[in-house]
Amino acid sequence: MRGIILYGPPAAGKDTVTTELHRISNEYALFRRLKAGGGRTTGYRITTEQKLGKLRMENEIVWENRRYDAIYAIDRSSLLNYLTHQIPVVHLGQIAAIDAVNEAIPDVRWLVVYIWCPRDVAARRIAARDTSDTEARLQAWDETVPASYAHIRINTADTPARDAAQEIHRQLHRLT
Repeated sequence: MRGIILYGPPAAGKDTVTTELHRISNEYALFRRLKAGGGRTTGYRITTEQKLGKLRMENEIVWENRRYDAIYAIDRSSLLNYLTHQIPVVHLGQIAAIDAVNEAIPDVRWLVVYIWCPRDVAARRIAARDTSDTEARLQAWDETVPASYAHIRINTADTPARDAAQEIHRQLHRLT
């Protein structure tokens, strides 16, 4: 089994690169994390805090974090399902999350991609989204440390999403 972790700060281009990966092959699929709370719903499986609590009690939560007045979580069963049927593309913004995903299912070959862009580019992208939480997203950008051990490092201000996706696709096939 194999998967891709796109790690990086907000507005780095994770969604755009994932779309381009899917254009290369429909094998690639965004792993839709669980989300409890308000805000953006696209790209998530919306749930409640109570259901997350139940998953925690069942030891199903691989990783969770709180940001933007919401809880985001990766559940083991869904991740395994994606890995069995597709090549999941998991979006992460914390180094500890990469470790948690790697440890949760040790038989998986994960290609870790550090995807980023300069802060001023991220600020423009965030403003264009009009999510009304620009400062919180820029703070998250500031708190995202580079992944020094990533297999690939991509600056999306310099690399078009299609080129980034093609490089990720090539590297994934070299990894496995």
